Amino acid sequence: MRAFITSAIGVTCSAALVLPNAAPAGAAPDTSAVAATEAADPAEVLGSTQSLPLSPLPDASERATDAPSGTAEANAVQGLPRRDVHPFSLVGVVWDDADVELHGVVEVRTRAVGSRHWSDWQDLETHNAEHAADPGSAERDSGTVRGSTAPLWVGNCDGVEVRVIPEAPAVDDRVTARVPLPEGLRLELVDPGRDPKQSPAADTDEGDVEAAGGEFVGLASGSGGRLATTLQASLQGAAPTSLQASGQDRVLPALSKARTEAESEAAAGVAPGSKPYIGPRPTIVTRKGWGADEKLREKGFAYTKSVKAAFIHHSATGNKYTCSQAPSVLRGIYRYHVKSTGWRDIGYNFAVDKCGNIYEGRAGGVTKAVQGAHTLGFNTNSMGIAVLGTFSTSDPTAAAVNAVAKLTAWKLGLFGANPNSRTTLVSGGGNRFKKGTKVKLNVISGHRDGFATECPGTRLYKKLGSARTSSAHLQGR
Repeated sequence: MRAFITSAIGVTCSAALVLPNAAPAGAAPDTSAVAATEAADPAEVLGSTQSLPLSPLPDASERATDAPSGTAEANAVQGLPRRDVHPFSLVGVVWDDADVELHGVVEVRTRAVGSRHWSDWQDLETHNAEHAADPGSAERDSGTVRGSTAPLWVGNCDGVEVRVIPEAPAVDDRVTARVPLPEGLRLELVDPGRDPKQSPAADTDEGDVEAAGGEFVGLASGSGGRLATTLQASLQGAAPTSLQASGQDRVLPALSKARTEAESEAAAGVAPGSKPYIGPRPTIVTRKGWGADEKLREKGFAYTKSVKAAFIHHSATGNKYTCSQAPSVLRGIYRYHVKSTGWRDIGYNFAVDKCGNIYEGRAGGVTKAVQGAHTLGFNTNSMGIAVLGTFSTSDPTAAAVNAVAKLTAWKLGLFGANPNSRTTLVSGGGNRFKKGTKVKLNVISGHRDGFATECPGTRLYKKLGSARTSSAHLQGR
């Protein structure tokens, strides 16, 4: 698999993220081309998705600079000319058959709400098939799953343009016919909706993002930003509760190592001191805390027997979000995974932002072995943690790496796994290991260890050694 295309990825639209799902001022969107736009109550915007079909571009020969002008290959370029649309903050491209790969380049440019300026072209990561449910699973065979690019976070925009240029392989120094693009290409524009119990103006606050020696300060370190203030307020005056009861709150509070071990032992019905290698439970923003619309996902849950390993990912959505925007980014990914890609829920079990905040991902219980759709072939007896951002050429923050260590020390400890050791998983099928292959892996592995991919990005992957050491230390090993 080739490397992630990340050189141009960035946030180009306004940081003011949330507006009601209405036409931009002074614009007249072509709603006839919006095949699926969900209505939302302006009083409480929960989010929406615009799905726009792509078609051959009339000036494709000019756009496809790597193909001879006027050739049939150039005319195969598909896209969408510049268009005014309802406000959105996350963009991706999907197609009908999840088993077909898109061989080519997908580029988008956007216009911020209230602006006449268009961004530069930005690439979407097309090699996204490795983030999916395992072959043969009920989720994969549901009939609703589509092929998709990774989504890109662009901020609050109301204008978009896209082009999809098929790959033209070179054979014996000759450019051959372009590889056909998948059928049913559609542009998905996601509005993540407002943060829970928060006015639209609150999203513009940058107070919770402070540069400090290359690290970011947020909820995890107690800064005074609005996200931190709002979420921490739900903890004030509240006595510690059980894991099950606190799952209904917006934030699952941190516990000491001793308290974490005692609760785990009590839940398992074993003698005190019999489970000594569980890291202290970190603060976790629950699905309710980041505003997950529970009506989107399937009602039921899927579980596996254990959590023997953690696969670390990057979301490939870009790095220039603020920490107060992270819940919106997560809601955008969630909606894209369910409504656009056709999965039962968000694919990752947990997410971590650049400030070190930890978020509950796929529903089913943070202490349980919930089966995700994150590492094709290895979703059984594992969990997936997505660090929000793109780390092929950019370093993750120390806060994010520390959060991975804290989360794995706790969750892997619940299942008796040593973060600094290795374990054996059975492949469910993929491009690196055939179905049924027993594979020895690090208990904390990068996505690329189970699948031939650049994920979680070279820069994040290099940090996994220190994360393993820190995680094991937190467990008391």
